[in-house]
Amino acid sequence: MSNINPYSVLIIQPLPGIGDMIWHLPTIHAIADTTPDKRITLLTKLGSQAHQLLIADSTIKQILWLYRKPGIHDGFLGMFRLAKLLRQHNFCQAWILHGSLRYAFICWIAGIPKRAGYGRGLQRYFLNHLRPLPQKETRDHPLALATKFLTINGIPAVESEPQLTIDSKSRDLIRQSFQHLPRPWIVLGIGSSEPYKQWGELNFIQLIWLLKKEIGTVFIVGGESEHAIGQTIYQNLQQLGIHQEKVIGFPLDQVIALLAVCNVYIGNDTGVLNIAAAVNTHAWGLFGASPTLQHSQYIHSITPSDTQGGMSAIFPEEVAIELKNNKRKWV
Repeated sequence: MSNINPYSVLIIQPLPGIGDMIWHLPTIHAIADTTPDKRITLLTKLGSQAHQLLIADSTIKQILWLYRKPGIHDGFLGMFRLAKLLRQHNFCQAWILHGSLRYAFICWIAGIPKRAGYGRGLQRYFLNHLRPLPQKETRDHPLALATKFLTINGIPAVESEPQLTIDSKSRDLIRQSFQHLPRPWIVLGIGSSEPYKQWGELNFIQLIWLLKKEIGTVFIVGGESEHAIGQTIYQNLQQLGIHQEKVIGFPLDQVIALLAVCNVYIGNDTGVLNIAAAVNTHAWGLFGASPTLQHSQYIHSITPSDTQGGMSAIFPEEVAIELKNNKRKWV
């Protein structure tokens, strides 16, 4: 116990996506604000891309990686490997932003003196710091759980919705690279985590055709897996004589910087949609296959009139009208 570092505070956020991490930013920042040096260590999965997402966030002291499904932290032995890693850092507190028994048990065997979490099921028996949530409220949406956890423990929020800090070098690079391109800049988010969330290249192409007079440059943003669809959109828009840039497979810190300086985002329900809103860019999300998001004033949901039709029931004409009617927000 004598080796415990009062400045070493751990937050465990084990959900794997970029959006998951962004949803938890207000909670991470609020917890960091309660620590002596306003900084924390974050344990998360590689899929969150926290090393690029939070590169400029002053509250992040360091990031530790959680390797699971598959990984060295799976199974019974994996728990002890992770506990050994945590023990090396002499944490004085652990905040578990998840209801899993696993992480509370690991923090206990790692010897972390104060352990706080949501308290779902048996997890609460390994917690000894702050109040857990009532059992009936421990299976809500991750964003709701985090918010309730702060509220029930009287921890004041430091931001009303997620806020990302933009890396200044990345912002300068984006501005220097694209400053010659005409504005307004519209970013198309063509990525999708699942096929059923994909709007499709033809819809994106038709949307830009309908908005041709409203925009200056189109940026096509996606991951390496969207290379083919991005190329199709690029070639068709090229034939239409529209200024455009492909930003396929760009480093995430540069994508964040682009979203911070563009005029508007339109795209599938992905982590990039959440990033756009977290850098205060108005973002229209296509929610034909997933629940709408309500946590940010910058996210504007587009849903199909036929709720059974999925993404195919969202028509480019309707999206174009929505953007034109709200032009004052992005031009």
